[in-house]
Amino acid sequence: MLNNKSVLITGGTGSFGKKFIETILHRYPEVKRIVIYSRDELKQFELKQKYPHDKYPQLRFFIGDVRDGERLKRACQGIDVIIHAAAIKQVDTAEYNPEECIKTNVNGAQNVINAALSTGVKHVVALSTDKACAPINLYGATKLTSDKLFTAANNIKGDNPVRFSVVRYGNVMGSRGSVIPFFITKRDSGASELPITDMRMTRFNISLQAGVDLVLWALDNHLGGEIFIPKIPSYHIKDVATAIAPNLPQVEVGIRPGEKLHEEMITATDALNTIDIGEYYAILPSVSFKYKNEDYIKHHNGKLVPDGFHYSSDKNEKWETVETIREKIKEFVDPNFEVK
Repeated sequence: MLNNKSVLITGGTGSFGKKFIETILHRYPEVKRIVIYSRDELKQFELKQKYPHDKYPQLRFFIGDVRDGERLKRACQGIDVIIHAAAIKQVDTAEYNPEECIKTNVNGAQNVINAALSTGVKHVVALSTDKACAPINLYGATKLTSDKLFTAANNIKGDNPVRFSVVRYGNVMGSRGSVIPFFITKRDSGASELPITDMRMTRFNISLQAGVDLVLWALDNHLGGEIFIPKIPSYHIKDVATAIAPNLPQVEVGIRPGEKLHEEMITATDALNTIDIGEYYAILPSVSFKYKNEDYIKHHNGKLVPDGFHYSSDKNEKWETVETIREKIKEFVDPNFEVK
């Protein structure tokens, strides 16, 4: 799929970008070019140490911000595939800096679309989040807007063969700012207790590799306009704390501004346009000038979800246990992890 192709990753020095690069190099040794587009020169410098040019000549490092449409267009020259992972992702940061969040997450998304339409890109997959589903905070609202921009872009491309789609998933195990490294750090620094926002709180759980695999699957299978959602397990936040530090008491500290008790990925209204395609769900575009729902169903060999369907972290059929959380921390986050 990506052999002899040129790929650009916005936000390419983030957790997803680094795992995506590692996966491409392993699975597609004949990839023509991988352009890491980001604004943090230190992270680019660190990544260059891991992938020196003499051993990985296919990697290119491009300093730039998705807010800068002209710079983005320059970076997209000769690119076949764009993976859009750049975003302001911290809920509280977005609440305190709303204009900056909008500039990156909304205007930046439109810049990616414009660059793809202008430079001959064939495939674009944008990363979304469960917080974009029925959002209650600005971060989620900007990502929902971004999702709408990407799915609607398929209706303005004319004869341009480019396809735009979105992938949406939940909390990534071990990613920067996530709860697992937070709890481990608290425990190892000698904390006498672990703070739990709410004992009832649940979240979806996915490994970084599974997120990368979903993007690669979308690239290989999308018609354009779909929002792809994986079937993944949920966990209780209190079970994560127990898995990491069973002997530390847990103290409820209250939900932070803009935070949900449970996350959703498909609302009951979304479900009216959602199909089950086996390992994943796909929310189909509400407006498509090129394809009907029947075309998507046939292409993906899918079926409409049942009436009243709703995909949320508290009503999930799949659940992590304390034991499976420990196993996955060891497999996906830290191979030296030990219960203390």
